[in-house]
Amino acid sequence: MNPQLLEKEINQDSKQRLAALVEEGRKASTLQLEQLSIKGYEQVVKVTDKKAQLTAIIAIHDTTLGPALGGVRIRPYASFNDALEDVLRLSKGMTYKSAIAEVGFGGGKSVIIADPKTQKTPEMMFAMGNAIERLGGNYIAAEDVGSTMEDCKNIRRATKYVVGLSQAKSSGDPGPFTAWGVFRGIQSAAKKLFGSDSLEGRTVALQGLGCVGAYLVDYLFWAGARLIIADIDEAKAQKIAKRTDAKIVSPDQILSVECDILSPCAFGGVINDQTIPQFRCKAIAGAANNQLLRDSHGVALKERGILYAPDFVINGGGLLNVSAELEEMGYNPTFSRNKTHRIYDCLLAIYDIAEKNNDSTHAAAIALGDYRIKYGIGKRLISPTFHSIIE
Repeated sequence: MNPQLLEKEINQDSKQRLAALVEEGRKASTLQLEQLSIKGYEQVVKVTDKKAQLTAIIAIHDTTLGPALGGVRIRPYASFNDALEDVLRLSKGMTYKSAIAEVGFGGGKSVIIADPKTQKTPEMMFAMGNAIERLGGNYIAAEDVGSTMEDCKNIRRATKYVVGLSQAKSSGDPGPFTAWGVFRGIQSAAKKLFGSDSLEGRTVALQGLGCVGAYLVDYLFWAGARLIIADIDEAKAQKIAKRTDAKIVSPDQILSVECDILSPCAFGGVINDQTIPQFRCKAIAGAANNQLLRDSHGVALKERGILYAPDFVINGGGLLNVSAELEEMGYNPTFSRNKTHRIYDCLLAIYDIAEKNNDSTHAAAIALGDYRIKYGIGKRLISPTFHSIIE
């Protein structure tokens, strides 16, 4: 049989199976979507499904440049309001991350209130997929903290609006690309501070050894950096320290250790009124989202003479990677690598803009994002192409 005809039949069969699964899920589920009115956001939806034990929030901040694209974060939030605050901050950050990266997508994010180790189930993720399907493509999901490619696969059984799967036509794990972008960002900080982007002999303190930090620590080791690491999983830290000759400190100590560059790769809000006086670093360049608790903390860093690589710029590698699979030509890792590589140049430009305007680097990056949104720079002209099929 002609290979093209065979692929067409497979795709047609996949679409039929997807439609059947979605219809079956809708009939059997107790899924409810409640619209929340939040100023400055296009759409915020509370999602509940008692049968699947799902409580979630999907936030779409801005779709000026294209459909909202952002990960599904799973955390045992202390309260619904804590989850709401997090998803609002994260979705807004995705708007600026997408604008800076020029990927033709808007800003969105979702959170599931659950312990990913003990409460997450395939049924929960399938229900989340049904909720995403009901939004009709305004929000496209991906992997995030607490979720995995397997979770994305279960979401995919209910909707096509998900990226980062393990199939042949998908981009897979975004972790290595996010970590590479952060590595290039750390090099940009070194270039700005020391006149050379070599990390040989430079001390880098890394907070968090998750799906991004674990890759980043290896990149830094092979670049010759002296490493200080911390993670709540002591066994993981010990294992990584053994292969990278890293010094281990407690999670409570890592933000105040003396180092050239501090790299927060855990959760957001680590740059705040309490931590800023404790920093003993020359630069902060890490993978965590929303590292500044407030925008004013970017100014506080500037006043202390600490160079800050804006998080939504430096951690854009994962977005650049997963968004590539939605292009008409399909996913190409070389294309993603080359775009991620240029995070270095983008950050150097932002440092220079901030210096010329006597402003914080965070404010300079926000202004750049606002400019691109206002004038439609990088706006998507062709609808995303979803190449993946159900296994």
